Amino acid sequence: MDEIDRELVSRLRENARESTAALGRALGLSRTTVQSRIGRLERSGVISGYTVKLDEANEQGLIRALVMITVHPRAAAGVGAALRKLPDVRALHSVAGPFDMIAEAATATIRDMDALIDRIGDLEGVERTTSSVILSSKFER
Repeated sequence: MDEIDRELVSRLRENARESTAALGRALGLSRTTVQSRIGRLERSGVISGYTVKLDEANEQGLIRALVMITVHPRAAAGVGAALRKLPDVRALHSVAGPFDMIAEAATATIRDMDALIDRIGDLEGVERTTSSVILSSKFER
């Protein structure tokens, strides 16, 4: 990926529905060049899919948290599979450091978040959790 591809991917992260003509204008490229680059990025697996990004108004009332998880040895796959089944867990990251995983969660209420964190802590293979409620996001891509 060159600098133009990185800028193109960044713009698609902001709005994957932006027209190729608008992307081309922003990048100083023709529409067909943008289409060609997107096609190449998809074929090579750099772009593996597109997703829905909810409007801020729909997200505004949600309680969001990062749940840091320590798992017992050799339990990561099972814990990951169990977390995938929880709809309020939006993402799961394997990390290096004092924790093994970080789950991104979103619930409608503090009570729901408390119950979700308890549920995560009760999963077989989870040793302990530490949570941080997200107060605000400065930006997301």
